[in-house]
Amino acid sequence: MADRVDGALLGMFIGDALAMPVHWYYNVQALKSDYGEVTDYLNPRNPHPDSILWRSSYTPPPGTPDILHEQAQYWGKRDIHYHQFLRAGENTLNLQLARELLLLLHNDGGYSAKAWLERLIAFMTTPGRHNDTYVEEYLRHFFTNYGRGKEPAQCGRMDENHLGGFSLMLPLTIALCRNPAAAKTVSLQHLSLTHGGAAMRRWGELIAVTLLNLLQGVSLDQSISEGSKASSLDIDAEGLQGLGIYPDSIVVGKHFSSACYVDQSVPATLYFALKYQDSPEDGMIANTMCGGDNAGRGAVLGALLGALHGRQGWPSRWIEGLLHPPPFVLLEQEAGECLR
Repeated sequence: MADRVDGALLGMFIGDALAMPVHWYYNVQALKSDYGEVTDYLNPRNPHPDSILWRSSYTPPPGTPDILHEQAQYWGKRDIHYHQFLRAGENTLNLQLARELLLLLHNDGGYSAKAWLERLIAFMTTPGRHNDTYVEEYLRHFFTNYGRGKEPAQCGRMDENHLGGFSLMLPLTIALCRNPAAAKTVSLQHLSLTHGGAAMRRWGELIAVTLLNLLQGVSLDQSISEGSKASSLDIDAEGLQGLGIYPDSIVVGKHFSSACYVDQSVPATLYFALKYQDSPEDGMIANTMCGGDNAGRGAVLGALLGALHGRQGWPSRWIEGLLHPPPFVLLEQEAGECLR
């Protein structure tokens, strides 16, 4: 189990870092023209032809702590890469926050929602803690509510449907996997702090149960089946595997959207996991080259394939190339202790 945990944690960060320079490219021909076949970590560069940062905005209530800091000057400008100042092998803000959660678990020897929210607020409001230009909508929503005086536990959005939220859930699912029931309960409760609503809970339960089964040594097909039952989502693993006769860019881009919405992005991620379950390196490259929210998919895909193969599933160049690798965390903690 320890090796599977190590592989899953590394996989999250590998999938995100590999996709980072081509994150949110929806024109895959432009992606290939700008970066070629992405098989290693690369530096991002401007211009980003599909960037919509020019029409993204953040106007919090007066008195709200600053979360954009020195990056605010780039919002509203065209062609700006979302992650322009990150280096090859560095992770997007979502995975940097996932690492903060893992460090909290490692240092405190356990989890509490209160401790996490305090750490999240401190990280986001302290200048210089990260160098990523883009701050996702869920964080902007959270801090808008925080600026209006809401309690941190009530600041999350209650109608979320974005894949990026699972990057913040997965560290708990993995770290608490010795007690699957507690891991699922705590993971879904933690997810709701920033990504609330029925859609996130159902798709989150699918991912959590699938991953927990993999970490126990269950096959991928059976793990997906168990996740489908638990979440009451009709996921047909055999049907997803059948799509493998088509090019990946057709399956993820035409059949499923390559965007971040969970009803499309989670099945797309499971498609990659099933098709490339015997070749995780090829799977991560294929996911990256399909563009869209490939970083969000990559984090989930990496966790699944890493849990399936352990550390040895990843090329040494990807492990060694991570600028800020995740700490190894495997805890014994009951759900009640986490949710107090």
